[in-house]
Amino acid sequence: MELLLKVLVRSVVSVLIGIVIGSERARHGRAAGARTHILVALGAALTAMISLYAKEVLGYTGDIFRLSAQVISGVGFLGAGVIILKNNNMITGLTTAAGVWTTSVIGIAVGCGFYLGAVVVTVLYMLAIVLLGKLERGKKNGEVIYLEIDDMYQANAIVEQLSKESGAKFTCNFLPPKSGHDGNLGISLFVKDKKTFDITMWKDNPHIVFYEEE
Repeated sequence: MELLLKVLVRSVVSVLIGIVIGSERARHGRAAGARTHILVALGAALTAMISLYAKEVLGYTGDIFRLSAQVISGVGFLGAGVIILKNNNMITGLTTAAGVWTTSVIGIAVGCGFYLGAVVVTVLYMLAIVLLGKLERGKKNGEVIYLEIDDMYQANAIVEQLSKESGAKFTCNFLPPKSGHDGNLGISLFVKDKKTFDITMWKDNPHIVFYEEE
């Protein structure tokens, strides 16, 4: 009966922690939401409980945390699946991947009955992800605009023209064209202050065949 109670309590705590962390990610439209984090936390907690069960009930005398250690490294592959390189050469998903890995470690702590550590880390994680997330978004304060031109040899001239006529500060990357048309070239512009940048003034440029705000 005591064993059943421990398993139930630790499993429920893992689910709650998965919901807390995963729901925040889901609100931002990330691929790894509440369900993913719940499963990661539950699985990690179970590996810790298996290790303790093997020692306390079965009398296993080896390294009881070897299984948990493999989970910590193995979850890294799961986290890699949510890291995405967008067309504008910007990487997204690193925070979610780190969150999935952290959730697995928290799950192991819960499975071992180390509730204090699990709760403290969960609270600090949420503070970091919410407060620092707002700060980082405030610093970026910019937008990405994608252009596609039909003459790659005019790329530098067009970028210089955009910079000169708009007076806006931006960085650019040259990309393969989204259209897939041979001879076209994609240009991704990160505009720091969108208010000073009016893309419509160049829509009549004969070399700009497509543009959109990303």
